[in-house]
Amino acid sequence: MMAVREIRRGRTDDIPALIDILWRGMHEGAAPRYSAQQRRAWMPVRPTPEGYAIRLAGQAVFVAELDGVPTGFMTLCGDGCVDFAYVVPEARGTGTADALLAMLVNHARISGIGALTARASDMARPFFARHGWTTTAPAPQVRDGVTIPATDMTLPLAA
Repeated sequence: MMAVREIRRGRTDDIPALIDILWRGMHEGAAPRYSAQQRRAWMPVRPTPEGYAIRLAGQAVFVAELDGVPTGFMTLCGDGCVDFAYVVPEARGTGTADALLAMLVNHARISGIGALTARASDMARPFFARHGWTTTAPAPQVRDGVTIPATDMTLPLAA
């Protein structure tokens, strides 16, 4: 039987799975480009479901599922900022992130958003660039005295 991927709007009951995807993305998926020290400084503790629900409140959340199991998500703030863009490491290269971004861009256009922005990690920057995003500025983050490389990027949306 063929696996079925679905991209859908996020629900409140997705929060624990989204936290797992985020945690794995930062601590496993980012390992090729970030040191253990950088990954710990980036996210030293796993978010609580209550705290993460507050963080995502007001954002459009899109979830990718494979046979009913969440494998990635992206979120969009009302101002056009892509706040989160993560897939589980084993979903890389499967088109999951591409499908999530297509849904997010379509939502932004329908919502009248003229451009998208993101603070892209070194892992995400090539993905965004491949989809037409351009670099606007280096945006390294310093957390607990540790520098974490990042880049501000933008994608103008045609009217």
